[in-house]
Amino acid sequence: MDYLINKYCPKTQFSSYEDFCENFKINTPEVFNFGYDVVDEWAANEPDKLALVWTNDEGDMKRYTFDDVRDHSNRAANFFKSHGIGKGDVVMLILRQRPEVWFAMVGLCKLGAVCIPASFQLTSKDIKYRCNSAEVKMLVVVSEDGLIDYVNEALPECTTLKTVCALGEKREGFVDFGAELYAQSEVFDRPTGADAVTNDDTMLLYFSSGTSGNPKMVRHDFAFPLGHITTARYWHCVQENTIHMTQTDSGWAKFAWGKIYGQWICGAAIGAYDTMKFKPNDMLDAICRIRPTTFCAPATIYRILIKDDLSGYDLSFIKHATVAGEPLNPEVYKKMIELTGLEVREGFGQTETPVLLANFNFFDVKPGSMGKPNPIFDIDLIDEEGNSCEDGMEGVICLRNVGDHGPVGLFREYYKNEADTKSSWHDGIYSTGDMAWRDGDGYYWFVGRNDDVIKCSGYRIGPFEVESALMEHPAVLECAVTAAPDPDRGRVVKATIVLSKGYVPSPELIKELQNHVKHTTAPYKYPRIIEFTDELPKTSSGKIMRTVLRRQNHQA
Repeated sequence: MDYLINKYCPKTQFSSYEDFCENFKINTPEVFNFGYDVVDEWAANEPDKLALVWTNDEGDMKRYTFDDVRDHSNRAANFFKSHGIGKGDVVMLILRQRPEVWFAMVGLCKLGAVCIPASFQLTSKDIKYRCNSAEVKMLVVVSEDGLIDYVNEALPECTTLKTVCALGEKREGFVDFGAELYAQSEVFDRPTGADAVTNDDTMLLYFSSGTSGNPKMVRHDFAFPLGHITTARYWHCVQENTIHMTQTDSGWAKFAWGKIYGQWICGAAIGAYDTMKFKPNDMLDAICRIRPTTFCAPATIYRILIKDDLSGYDLSFIKHATVAGEPLNPEVYKKMIELTGLEVREGFGQTETPVLLANFNFFDVKPGSMGKPNPIFDIDLIDEEGNSCEDGMEGVICLRNVGDHGPVGLFREYYKNEADTKSSWHDGIYSTGDMAWRDGDGYYWFVGRNDDVIKCSGYRIGPFEVESALMEHPAVLECAVTAAPDPDRGRVVKATIVLSKGYVPSPELIKELQNHVKHTTAPYKYPRIIEFTDELPKTSSGKIMRTVLRRQNHQA
């Protein structure tokens, strides 16, 4: 057991968090390529080891071993090479959670090409911006009417794009990715000399949207997967020869966190549920087909599940549950224990990083806290003057002593954006832009994005605390708190709320919810505006898209 982890970590078993902090290390080899050094390594030593369990809304099931993934990723590498893709060339994938996304990502890694995973929710404007910004040479998409239409609309203005491919139904002007992929040879030799990659080369580019401006390109190098050993083994608690399931689309950075790198290094299989839209019962049915030992999802999914009927589902095969992407309200944490016995352990990080803070198994959870630091990073809270914050004071989560390169797993730069790179990473410090405070026991508590913190009448209000207060009221199924413009106060707290069954919008309910927040937290934090809606805007993985709500607030 721990065959591959032992290659990169001198010590893998720890008696306490203190032991973990003092003795956990990741040794990065001079040259690392995930395709050869993980996928092919497992295939050579344990070819029948399970690597991927896939299902969809129709109930179809597919299972792949590491031997299968090696062969299909070699076919993918040969396919890309046959269409002129080589080391350093950029390929964008919009493949949802089709099995082929794993084959393509590993194949591009073997070839030394750059992969951009992208969401199927992109519009023609998004596709054009990404293709031109990153100089994309090939685009591979699922063959679905809406997406194909957006691609065709964007194509005339994608100046560097040479080849477009579709997986599924044949489309005029698109290479048939599925047919050509599986017709390729399953043999692909590891490149040598100038064609071989170094750890400094670009492996992944993610487009990360902020609260304003165009998305930034987050550049990850070929050593990046090793940083997710901590994510998978010590936060997800993934074990060899088990199944781990993180519910996310392949276009999001959470895919890198929970559906490929750290999990396969640990020798676990990936559980994949390919769906267009989150529906609680459909997802629960998929979970029961996949039967993961460990499970991770955005907080929104847990919020909805606790308000749904779980009585018909036996989830006892799940031994460890985690949450990331947005904070988990204490009320949801407590209800999950009551309904399932699962203690959902929160973690925090970014597209730019592996897990930074987490509720590791070495210590008890404080509901609502992000936990404690990942020992490979020197994490601190820093105030506006650049000083370390004392316990109880709010500050920006920063990584100290990162130099110009940073520990393994940290992004290398905002690609082609020197100004933003220098703004967030200078003097050996990387600033995440996220606000938190630390208690006397060393636990970190999320406040909000620096840009999300609402400044109203001289007060600073973290949206998460208001959301948590609202979630305690039985009328609230889910909610999102944002800032809304106000002529007198500048900005005020606004809550957009989806009501639980049996509740209807009314002025009386608004007043009741406002009073509830006043009594649950500091009175000045109550939402002065409450808007009811049938549905909050979400990603395909169920994460609330607060940027959409903020945009709507300013357009109102």
